[in-house]
Amino acid sequence: MIRVKDDEQLLVGLDIGTTKICVVVGKATENQVNIIGIGSHPSTGLRKGVVVNMDSTVNSIKKAVEEAELMAGIKIDSCLAGIGGAHIKSFNSNGVVAVKDREVRPDDIDRAIDAAKAVAIPADRELIHVIPQEFIVDDQDGIRDPVGITGVRLEVKVHIVTGSISSAQNIIKCCRLAGLNVDDVILCQLASAEAVLTPEEKEIGVAVVDIGGGTSDIAVYANGAIKHTSVLPFGGNNITNDIAIGLRTPIDDAEKIKKKFGCAMASLVGQNETIEVPSVGGRKPRTLQRKTLADIIEPRVEEVASLIYEEIKKSGLEKLLASGVVLTGGCSNLDGLPEIAENIFNLPARKGDPIGVGGLIDVVNNPAYATAVGLLLFGFKEGRGKKRGFDATRSMKRLFSNQKLLTKMKDWFKEIF
Repeated sequence: MIRVKDDEQLLVGLDIGTTKICVVVGKATENQVNIIGIGSHPSTGLRKGVVVNMDSTVNSIKKAVEEAELMAGIKIDSCLAGIGGAHIKSFNSNGVVAVKDREVRPDDIDRAIDAAKAVAIPADRELIHVIPQEFIVDDQDGIRDPVGITGVRLEVKVHIVTGSISSAQNIIKCCRLAGLNVDDVILCQLASAEAVLTPEEKEIGVAVVDIGGGTSDIAVYANGAIKHTSVLPFGGNNITNDIAIGLRTPIDDAEKIKKKFGCAMASLVGQNETIEVPSVGGRKPRTLQRKTLADIIEPRVEEVASLIYEEIKKSGLEKLLASGVVLTGGCSNLDGLPEIAENIFNLPARKGDPIGVGGLIDVVNNPAYATAVGLLLFGFKEGRGKKRGFDATRSMKRLFSNQKLLTKMKDWFKEIF
């Protein structure tokens, strides 16, 4: 997870998104991570957070890494990779063990977590995270660190995140083909939450919504612990497609128009504001009112926000969100989005820029970089303790064993038929 060079601890976060691939390099000090380099390149090899074109993804990773290496002045050979996509599933579990010697020790905690994650998982899925929410010693609940507490019964409540084995392995393969070792795979919304949420927000209840190009990632926190995560298969690309069709303009131009002039609430746009819209088929550009653009964006944003709210309601946690909603990801840069979210959720909403890092803060002070910065912070925090959950090496070994099994099955069918 941490590369050591000249007595410096370096962390590299790789956010492989649907619309862009971002690499952020940080130098870890005793108390914080200082950003020393960043690289970004458009992504064309993913659909809704899942790799669909290996070569395009590898090339984009290489270019983003080269840019980050140039800025940071170092050679990057390993990274913490983010994983997302609609294949991500999560649930809560609990485990109970008897305490040895009547005093809770670290090995008791490990046994309790092992008991909690001993659940049936389909053969095509892999554990990505097993995150403790709280510990209960005898009947005392709400314990964050039970080591040293006297008791006879230890219970742990955990949040388990699983993902498709093939999707995770494709991300690892892309990184390795680009010359990077993957030290850990981290769920994107957990990384984003590390970058944009304060401890107080996590304590009294908050939802972080990372609206990217192809997916919207949701994470709900309460009482200082993660309670729910989910991924919805829509995002900023849906808005871009609406603009392209509504204004009859190429997709690339629609994306530029969205970023430069987009507004999610038509009432915030002045009547006299105009924009120039390129046409398709070699026709001349047209001048339209900016309000026309907002009238196209607003219904789609309201629909996306409503579906996100429905997903949070399904978890039964909507009444715990005293801090409201934090919007991050590239799409959260749209003017008027927090106002739409406040209307839909009936809760306070704010845009989430990365916080808690030093160094080149002005370079990463954008919600689009929240996941990449969060990967550094997540790795920095987890690097001090024992890593639980996804094991990239084990996952690749499992891939090869699955391939051997597949070959045997093919041979068996040939013999029969």
